[in-house]
This record gives sequence, C-alpha cells and structure tokens, in this order.
Amino acid sequence: MAKITFIGAGSTVFAKNLLGDILSFPELANSEIALFDIDAERLSTSEVVAHRVAEALGATPKITATTDRRQALEGADYSICMIQVAGYKPGTVVDFEIPKKYGLRQTIADTLGIGGIMRGLRTIPVLLDMCRDMEELCPDVTFLQYVNPMAMNCWAISRASKIKTVGLCHSVQHTAWELSKDIGIPLEEINYVVAGINHMAFYLKFERNGQDLYPLIRQVLEEGRQPETNRVRYEAFKHLGYFVTESSEHFSEYVPWFIKRDRPELIEEFNIPLDEYIRRCEVQIAGWEAQRDALERGEGIEIRRSVEYGSGIVHSLETGTPRVVYGNVPNNGLIDNLPQGCCVEVPVLVDKNGLQPTKIGSLPPQLAAMDMTNVNVQSLVVEAALTGKREHIYHAAMLDPHTAAELSLDQIHDLVDDLIAAHGSWLPEYH
Repeated sequence: MAKITFIGAGSTVFAKNLLGDILSFPELANSEIALFDIDAERLSTSEVVAHRVAEALGATPKITATTDRRQALEGADYSICMIQVAGYKPGTVVDFEIPKKYGLRQTIADTLGIGGIMRGLRTIPVLLDMCRDMEELCPDVTFLQYVNPMAMNCWAISRASKIKTVGLCHSVQHTAWELSKDIGIPLEEINYVVAGINHMAFYLKFERNGQDLYPLIRQVLEEGRQPETNRVRYEAFKHLGYFVTESSEHFSEYVPWFIKRDRPELIEEFNIPLDEYIRRCEVQIAGWEAQRDALERGEGIEIRRSVEYGSGIVHSLETGTPRVVYGNVPNNGLIDNLPQGCCVEVPVLVDKNGLQPTKIGSLPPQLAAMDMTNVNVQSLVVEAALTGKREHIYHAAMLDPHTAAELSLDQIHDLVDDLIAAHGSWLPEYH
C-alpha cells in the first residue's frame, strides 16, 4: 500500500482532517501513515488522534510517528507538508509587531506584504532541505504542499528541485460556497473556472447550466446584501468585474487601497480585521490544548470529510479515478499573460497519468495586471532565497503594494533590517 508521510503532523487538527479524508477511501484504508514533527509533544497527540481516526472509520493503516524526518520520508509515495517555520512565536509575532512600530498594520501576513515576505524567506530554505531529502530517499514522491506563502514556496521548489510538487489551498472551494450562499443557488448546481495566482485567482466562469451567474452576484452588491465580512472583495469585484478567491481579510493587504494610516475610516467602512492572524493563532493553540485534554479523558472523535484536495489527489493517482482539483503549479504555457515559470493556480486533472494542469490562455488584462503586482514581489523573494542576496529582500519590500503605499524607501530599508535582525537564526545568512 501507499506510504503517506505527514510533515508537520503536530498541526493536529489539520492532520486529523486530512487523515480522515484519506482513510475514508476504502482503497486507502490500509495505507502506511508516517507522522513527523519536530515537536515531540504535539506529535504524540497527533499519533493518538491518528489511531482514533482509524478506529472510528474501521480502517487498518500502519501508523508510525517519529521526530526523524529522514526516517519518515524513507520510501514515501506521498508527502504532505503543513509546517509553520518559527511558529506563532517568534515567527508570526515578529512579523506583526516590528512592522507596527513603523505604522504598518496587517491582517494575516502569511502570503504577501512584509509578513509574507519574511515568512517566505524563513520557509523556503526548510522546504528545499526537505526536497533534498526526498530526492535521495523517495525521488518519485508526490509532494503536496499546503504551506504559505504558497506561490513563493512552490516557485522556489520548481526552480531548485526536481521533486513533483503541487501547492494546495482551499480558497477556491470556500469562496464558491460563500458565493452560492450569497446568491441562493446550491453549490452542487454551480460550475466554475478559476485561474490566476494563489490567493489572487479569479472566477472566470461562474454559471449554472450554461447561465452566467455573475448578474446575481452583481445584484447582491447593488442591493447592499454583501456579508459584513466580505466588503473588501465585493468592492474589488465592483471595479474589476470578476470575483477573487481569497477572503477579504487576506485581500485587503495584497493591494494598496484599504489599509491606510491617513484614512482610518476605511478600516471601519470595509470591516477589516487588523491583527486577525494573531487572534487565529491564539484560538488554534487553545483549541489544540483542549483537544489534547479531551483525548486524555478518552472522549470520542468526530470525523467529517473536508474540502481539502489532498486525499482526492492521492486516491486518483492510486486508483486512476479522474477528478479535477485546483493546484498551484509552474506556469509552463498555462496562462499566456503571466510570466513563464511563475506559480499559477489553475484546474488540474488528476488520474493515473499524474497531475495535468489545464491551459487557460490569457486572463482579462486587468486581472493579469493585478496578479503581476503580487508576482513581482514573489519573484524577488524567490530570488533572494535562492541567491542569498540581501538586496532582493529590500527590492521585494519596495514593490509590495501595501508596504509601498504606507512607507518611504528609507523606512522600508530600515524595516527589512529590523526584521532580519529579529528573526536571527530562523533565517540563513544574506550577503
């Protein structure tokens, strides 16, 4: 049976959901599951959870847990990555607190912005180190990469490694569900096509039985029925003509229009949750502790299939069952008006022939231009990570839409220096 390695298995809730998805398929119920994490305590909790999931589903996988990454990867057919380099502390806290000293406020800080830049710089080297292990220990592995900043990470891997990699996110399916609720049409009746870059892809088609549903989305906007938590994206839709995949709290920091020191009223008008990721991390940490305590008391475990694509990819590659997922892959002729080689998010057919991305052609020009504002930053972060040149970190921050809208060039330079110093050994040496 297939060997599936979970890298960062101490992300207990996410690992539990993916494992439940995988073991729910009869063809995968006897898989070998190797759990790896550098945190032995979290890993121990996840191992207990894994056995509980298998028991609840009547599955009989072989489950192992180790803090030795090479041991976990040895002979793997699939590796699923869900790590957070430097964790909540110091990583996320530093990414928020130091920019605040410069008046630069963020919501999520994991994809773009100065927080996304720093997260990419500390994550890419770790992922490439994993890829070197995989090239030696399991060269035919399929690497399912769930870690943000997704596009930067996958772009760097595609340039520096031969390991088969696809980046996976849930923003496409989550947003489709949200829009279906907004317009009152069941999701299962809706057909859509999405393309762009991760967290800034757009619904090029959103229809039911050939009928364009965009007029109904426009009607939500015109009647002021957009959800309180989604004002940013509906505002972007009003001006761009297409709906973007990632949430309003994310999107607000990918552009220069919403979070402004000299326009504090915009924060309230568009209901932008500053420091949102800090709050989420604290909730997740408390949730993990509560789950650990519940497991120690012997309480049961609830399993529901998630919307994550990972299990479906494994199932399709193992059985040949065709299915379409949305994946982040190199732009090898897939989107004509984005740079070749950059990381794009497109429909991907999966069957026994592997992962087969769909050629989209050209995006509407305003969408390609929007994506390029983010691709420019991504390219410079990847360049910095692969060359070790510090100057490209400054360049990435200079071109970041939100950072550039708030700070002067000297402030950006000083902010980068402060962040590099604060991250210390979590970053490699830059020259």
